[in-house]
Amino acid sequence: MKKILIILSVLIVIGIGIYYFLVMMPSNGEVVPEQNRETSTTEEEKEESDLPEEENKEIKTETIIGKSVEGNNIMAYRYGGGEKEILFIGGIHGGYAWNTVLLSYQIMDYLEANSSMIPNNIRVTVVPVLNPDGLKKVVGSTGRFSQDDVSASQSVKVSGRFNANNVDINRNFDCDWKETGVWQETAVSGGNKAFSEPESMAVRDYVQKNKPTAVISWDSAAEGVFLSSCNSDDILPETKLIGNVYSVASGYPVFNDFTFYEISGDMINWFAKNKIPAFNVLLSTHEDIEWDRNLAGIKAIFEYYSE
Repeated sequence: MKKILIILSVLIVIGIGIYYFLVMMPSNGEVVPEQNRETSTTEEEKEESDLPEEENKEIKTETIIGKSVEGNNIMAYRYGGGEKEILFIGGIHGGYAWNTVLLSYQIMDYLEANSSMIPNNIRVTVVPVLNPDGLKKVVGSTGRFSQDDVSASQSVKVSGRFNANNVDINRNFDCDWKETGVWQETAVSGGNKAFSEPESMAVRDYVQKNKPTAVISWDSAAEGVFLSSCNSDDILPETKLIGNVYSVASGYPVFNDFTFYEISGDMINWFAKNKIPAFNVLLSTHEDIEWDRNLAGIKAIFEYYSE
């Protein structure tokens, strides 16, 4: 019995020695102390954790946020995954302001090709066509199109300003809403009540659910950055800041209000009523997208909110 115990002890010692040799001996033949081996592994893990985060850059989603009067989808496209949402809206006046739709699509293409420009703390949402029915009247499509598709008829372009109920969507929001609004010297329908139209309802519901940090809308044509306010309330300090940031970068002059004619039920002003910083960029013409100016403004806004 005593011999058996001795033999078992010897076998255990031999086994421990073999384990030590196989596990602890690196390929160069040098024995690495246990504490140093653990430190080496920890450093490798640390290097992996220090790699740049890619998930924010690769996120891209598309969502139907509502339907138009004629049942066409109102789409929102999101890029990035940060906590601060910057919302861009084009095509509120459909085919009449078709260049704002082309600008929106070009911005989407640029964001997809240059995702690294989006700061990690930001997500970008683009609604390229808020009035798809009005766009279809002028270009024959509710989605992507080229300038060659635009009708040459001015009366057709004007008809594209309104939705299929002949309502001016930008007179249908709950800020100084009136049933009959004004566009230039023309009386236009603001709907039978605020948010009577599915297009304005889509914006309202999206904003109430997602609570964007800031909103920028494109329209045409008056060449300027127009800040939002409602019921003659003071402009939000944040609106003044980001409006000036965009203005300086793009070269558009900035205006505290729209004084060309009386407006009611305005979308951007409704954002102000809800304490969301927002401004409207009116392009200089009804044809140009003024890409370089607007890209510079967008980059400046990203930089501002990256801090």
